[in-house]
Amino acid sequence: MRVTLCGVRGSTPSPGPEFARTGGHTSCVAIAHDGRSPSLLLDAGTGIRRATHLLDGAPFLGTILLSHLHWDHTQGLPFFAAGDRDDAVVDLCMPAQGDAVAVLARAMSPPHFPIPPGGLRGRWRFSGLEEGVHEVGGFLVTAREIPHKGGRTFGYRVEDGRSALAYLSDHGPVSLGPGPLGHGPYHEAAVGLAAGVDLLIHDAQHTAEEFAAVSGFGHSTVDYAVGLAAHASARRLALFHHAPSRTDDAMDHIAAGLDVAVDVVVGREPMELVLPLPPSA
Repeated sequence: MRVTLCGVRGSTPSPGPEFARTGGHTSCVAIAHDGRSPSLLLDAGTGIRRATHLLDGAPFLGTILLSHLHWDHTQGLPFFAAGDRDDAVVDLCMPAQGDAVAVLARAMSPPHFPIPPGGLRGRWRFSGLEEGVHEVGGFLVTAREIPHKGGRTFGYRVEDGRSALAYLSDHGPVSLGPGPLGHGPYHEAAVGLAAGVDLLIHDAQHTAEEFAAVSGFGHSTVDYAVGLAAHASARRLALFHHAPSRTDDAMDHIAAGLDVAVDVVVGREPMELVLPLPPSA
């Protein structure tokens, strides 16, 4: 499995030279079977524009799984050139909450945007997904509901028979209680998704020092992500969904301060990770 981080920011894009080394696009992760082009995209923030380049001129033929419907996870859809063309074939799935097209069109339709979802070229199919295990383009995908303010939100576990990753891009566990660090408990859905994975991609929007002022926003701390990775025996953690104001220098400072037993990397664009990880990783 080949995993490419196409967008690593949360809330809004972060343009400018002070964000260039980390990347400024909002959430999108591209996943490909070994030796193939990406066929599974997790979220469709502005980072989905990078996914077009990974396809090397070919149309997108595959599935987009939305974790939820906040702007920073859907805004890239009409700018996904590989999906907005006559020969594209796209299944877009989101946490079930009524008619999928109508729900998505609340943000993507006039007067908020020139076209509705049905205005995208190619063959698009929109559907709601329930919790459970699903076969998606040769991947086994487990969807679990996780706490996040402002709408139904899923975390995903993706497996290909040789490796596994977990994706919890927007996760506000403190809504379930303080947990061991005061940042939320390692609850059953999160642990189940992350258990033993090669790679955990997890919300790390806040630092512990910031958290008291922003704990109600629905996101996690770096410390929580590290703790969950250790608790669930994940082999590697990629910090993700960085605060839009977090500069490259600030990200480097966070990385330098990580003195933990867990293998942690700061998610950057366009970082590529090949799974399974080698035995020494």
